[in-house]
Amino acid sequence: MQTLALYVLASCAEIAGCFSFWAWLRLGHTPLWLVPGGGCLVLFAWLLTLSQADHAGRAYALYGGVYIITSFLWGWWVEGVRPVPSDGLGVLLCLLGAGVMLYGPRLS
Repeated sequence: MQTLALYVLASCAEIAGCFSFWAWLRLGHTPLWLVPGGGCLVLFAWLLTLSQADHAGRAYALYGGVYIITSFLWGWWVEGVRPVPSDGLGVLLCLLGAGVMLYGPRLS
């Protein structure tokens, strides 16, 4: 449960950081948006290092499933873009893959 909370926080930080660049380049906001955005991206990277995964690649892969869910929630809650049914199917497939990586057997 602690890892899940860590990944949720990391995904929020990453999306907020990337959205600040989006807001600057695509929405015409001031470049000052890049300052907190850069801080959010540093926070995101630091949070991922706190993962209990045995190596970085596994941490990033498992985090990807959480990131996908958070991305759709961000789009819905922050940008007002409601997910469509195929988005939900895609999220479920990604979570299935993350679950296989997380709970599957480790062959040495």
